[in-house]
Amino acid sequence: MRLGRIPWINCYPVTGAIDRGLVPVGADLVTGTASELNDLLAAGELDASVVSAVEYARNAAAYHLLPDLAISADGPVHSVALFSKRPVESLDGTTVLRTASSRTSVLLLELLCRHRWQVAPKFATARAEPGDLDALSRLPHEAVLVIGDAALQLTARGTYPWVLDLGAEWKAWTGLPFVFAVWAARREAPAGAVRDLHRQLLASRAWGLDHLDLLAADASAATGVSVATCRAYLGTLDYALGGAELEGLTTFFHRLAQDHLAPAGSLSFITAA
Repeated sequence: MRLGRIPWINCYPVTGAIDRGLVPVGADLVTGTASELNDLLAAGELDASVVSAVEYARNAAAYHLLPDLAISADGPVHSVALFSKRPVESLDGTTVLRTASSRTSVLLLELLCRHRWQVAPKFATARAEPGDLDALSRLPHEAVLVIGDAALQLTARGTYPWVLDLGAEWKAWTGLPFVFAVWAARREAPAGAVRDLHRQLLASRAWGLDHLDLLAADASAATGVSVATCRAYLGTLDYALGGAELEGLTTFFHRLAQDHLAPAGSLSFITAA
């Protein structure tokens, strides 16, 4: 079995115990960005992985979701933001850079531009990982979508006068939480092994949620962001997939389908043994 993992700190509460060897996992770990893991799972190079929520929407027929496991926020998420040099209503026709590291956030931005802010920027894709921020600042743009650890670092720099948190904007628009990532397995993967992975991930999450202070210290060391900020950030995120999150997820999928940005589909979960 091959299991995809993202090294960003927002995954620490799910993978921290696995990374420490406290929860043994019956799989080889493959590390990559969300976009890389999306492609590897779609290509059959992974059996299960954390993936962008929209990756599930695009390939629902090939995947089962792992129940009660996601990365979501009911309001501000802090690590998915549009950093702008001007007010958002002034972005019509301007160049907006979009991270190459995620697809869900890119499509969420497109929905917000079209339906909430009613602007039509010219989009371009750029690398926006933590090591890219200095080079990113030299590219011509009026705004840039940055996610993950890089977004926390860019917020700390304070170089953009306007910062729009996409989790907060979705909440204001729909009244619902937004699910940024899910864990999915390929349907042909051995069901028993997938269920074992699921149990191991849930056990690791239980340890992680009991040790957020420790994980925040690790996150601060990894990113250079203060321990207090990292602790508040990890405490903001929800790692379950309950009723409100499922409603937010299906609403997002429905709106993507309405705009022909992803196929319409239903949610399918791996069943209990």
